[in-house]
Amino acid sequence: MVRMSIAGVAGFILVFIESYIVMQFKGYQTIEFGGISPFVSVWAMNFFLLFTMFTQLKNWYLEREESEDSYSERY
Repeated sequence: MVRMSIAGVAGFILVFIESYIVMQFKGYQTIEFGGISPFVSVWAMNFFLLFTMFTQLKNWYLEREESEDSYSERY
């Protein structure tokens, strides 16, 4: 639940960071998303990207803890 919340908020922020980068490279003053549907699509892509990154980070952390526990039990 925490991963979903963080990914949702960070995905929303990432849409504006991406838009700003595109505006700077292309020299635009504004960006037209073409409605709410394309905006939500970009937000959803960012959400799933961040959610998978956070999931992999969680799995890596849990594996690391397990390997440290097994290492401390052996020695």
